[in-house]
Amino acid sequence: MSVSEAFQAFARETPEQFGVWVRAVGELGDASALDERTQELAYLAVLAATGLHSGLDFHTRRAIELGASRDEVLSAVLVGLPAAGNRVTSALPSVLAACPARDDITDSDDSTGPEGTTEPSPA
Repeated sequence: MSVSEAFQAFARETPEQFGVWVRAVGELGDASALDERTQELAYLAVLAATGLHSGLDFHTRRAIELGASRDEVLSAVLVGLPAAGNRVTSALPSVLAACPARDDITDSDDSTGPEGTTEPSPA
């Protein structure tokens, strides 16, 4: 998965602060009532609505890895359209680049990702 250069610099140049941040993010996730797949989809919506595109590649791929479909990922990005306006559509090129092409997706089950991805673990 692709991680932004800025995020890599954060980890490399300030490892102590990075460790604190990673633990805080983990604890917030653990405290959430949402399963990990749903958290990733919600996070994509937040990234798109706030215009923070550097994390879109990583979180799109992570959502798909956790079993989100291409359509669910795109819907998550667009969910903020009424509130945030057209700004969310600017996230689409980055998200689409990280998504499998429609031709790579089987129609047998919309709850799973592309071939080779694992089903989400039970919450």
